[in-house]
Amino acid sequence: MVAKKKSRTRKTTRKARVPRRRTTTPPNGAARRLQPDAYHTLTPYLAVSHAGQALDWYKKAFGAKEVSRMPGPGGRLMHAELQIGDSRLLLSDVFPGSDVQDPTRVGNTTTTIHLYTKNIDQVWRKAVAAGAVVTMPLENQFWGDRYGKLRDPFGHSWSLAYPAKMTEKEKRLKQEQAMRMLEEGQHPGMETNARA
Repeated sequence: MVAKKKSRTRKTTRKARVPRRRTTTPPNGAARRLQPDAYHTLTPYLAVSHAGQALDWYKKAFGAKEVSRMPGPGGRLMHAELQIGDSRLLLSDVFPGSDVQDPTRVGNTTTTIHLYTKNIDQVWRKAVAAGAVVTMPLENQFWGDRYGKLRDPFGHSWSLAYPAKMTEKEKRLKQEQAMRMLEEGQHPGMETNARA
């Protein structure tokens, strides 16, 4: 009778078995990633008119390194890959029947590519010298970043950011000013967008 009680106790206290996730473990012991090592979870893919020119411009303005290009008919690019810092940027020309258009054709863009870079002032000056249009000046912002926005010659919007060197007092004053502007229906930083 004692043995039966132990058996019952064992059944009621047994932990439910949790199914394991299936992963492939290479010889070095690291879990296998689904995407290639050079890619992160999200990778922007731009539709561009004159993608070859855009590829060369991104190399000049942002120091991008060309990884590959796949020529298409009529001198257009079917696909190209660039490396900027630790991230990939993909782009191609727009072909007939495509479900995407480049920003110059639609007159605006719904996306901003966010570039986080340590040498922010140098990269900013280089992009502006290469022909980028300033849409929001590069300044120390109320949330704590040095931040500004550009539009490249192909219609794509870029934001550049890096932590700003500000005192807590400077940051607090900028936050107060930004909140006043928002209450008045203005966008902080956009009131001076004529400056480079």
